[in-house]
Amino acid sequence: MDIANLTATELAGLYRTKTLSPVEVAKDHIARRDSFEPQINAFIVKFTDEALAEAKHSESRWQMGEPLSPLDGVPITIKDNLVVKGVPCRRGSAVSPDKIETEDSPVVARLREAGTILLGKTTMPEYGWKGLSDSPLTGLTRNPWNLAMTTGGSSAGAAACAALNIGCIHLGTDGAGSVRIPAAFTGVFGIKPTYGRVPAWPSSTMGFLAHLGPLSRSVEDSMRAMRVIAAPDQRDMTAVLAGSLGPDAPASLKGLRVAWSPKLGGNVHLDPEVAALTEAAAKKFAELGAHVEQVDPGFDDPIDSLNTLWFAGAALVLQSYSAEQKAKMDPGLVAIAEAGAAMSGQAYCEALLVKRNALAVTMARFHERFDLLLTPAMPLPAFKVGQLMPDDNRYGDKWTGWSPFTYPFNLTQQPASTVPCGLTRAGLPVGLQIVGRFGEDLTVLMASQAYEAAAPFARIAAPRGSAS
Repeated sequence: MDIANLTATELAGLYRTKTLSPVEVAKDHIARRDSFEPQINAFIVKFTDEALAEAKHSESRWQMGEPLSPLDGVPITIKDNLVVKGVPCRRGSAVSPDKIETEDSPVVARLREAGTILLGKTTMPEYGWKGLSDSPLTGLTRNPWNLAMTTGGSSAGAAACAALNIGCIHLGTDGAGSVRIPAAFTGVFGIKPTYGRVPAWPSSTMGFLAHLGPLSRSVEDSMRAMRVIAAPDQRDMTAVLAGSLGPDAPASLKGLRVAWSPKLGGNVHLDPEVAALTEAAAKKFAELGAHVEQVDPGFDDPIDSLNTLWFAGAALVLQSYSAEQKAKMDPGLVAIAEAGAAMSGQAYCEALLVKRNALAVTMARFHERFDLLLTPAMPLPAFKVGQLMPDDNRYGDKWTGWSPFTYPFNLTQQPASTVPCGLTRAGLPVGLQIVGRFGEDLTVLMASQAYEAAAPFARIAAPRGSAS
């Protein structure tokens, strides 16, 4: 039995029949983690003895027929900006406090209560400020499909682990695409839930942009994770949707009204292979019974609103750091923090309360006509690791130039997923984005699962290529 190919859902069935033990699974995942880690660099903290102890407890529960949940004994990872009791939360920064945390964040607490096995904390760019995979603290995290390429970010290590099934469920965060970007670049599933669905604590400095969601090799694994992490927690007063995901429904696209927008109405350079693969995926929705129409949602690029909120959040992060400390930080983060510090409160409130609300209303009215919106997740495949921009100079000088399809839906706070929809001729993954109405996470998940069943995702067993 090849444990490396098993999903969380499959593990639960094998544990139930005592065909496989959580201890066997933990040992296998730990061995692959340690074997692949020198190539991908996806972990900032690794748990071994602790993971094996958790696995033994899980094994006892399954033997007695008393698992804590369907995820009991399933290996997981947690992104470094999510607080885990007993270790520091460095957030990808070499100058961040290294104090030992004394309690778990809500998502970690819920996953522990479900009996999962924590393999470690995963890498991210400094304070998650960009959609890439490098930081001053941990260096470069590499894409398993081609080690010379970026995973994207900021949930960089989470995506690399998901691609190689080092752990079945990987908790990430998404403030402007940080789950969906790396999911697209590494060929895995990722979902940004509706804001308020998954409790967060401590609060993100990116405020209402920041969402928490899982990455995984299969849609069903992320659905199972959502059932656990979307539970109420008194530490997050904004999590008003927690606990109300709703009952599962048939994974079917029949009768859904679906809009296909290849460029979101913008002047975006769309890589020809990405264009072909995502259009084919949209046509697959039609083949599966959806009513698909090519139409744009009708809003202007909201990058100015995004930057106002994003830069102000960065300024809040860096306000307590000295000039000497800032000299050791990512220069790009320092630059946007300085821009944020110069912004007026009036500009911030206008972006937060006026422009963001207008965009949300536009999308709400659009969804009166369409159940789902499809776009490419990214306009290009993964590019060279360690670079802020791809080589072709088609996307300007800011990383948001090559990720125009993700951040609008952080502003509107809608649920949005990335599903793998094929490989380029160079063997790099391409992703399709599925956007749903505010609060209708289950519709996005079920549509993602229906597409996965009809077009199974490509998988990789070990890292490919070289770091050079």
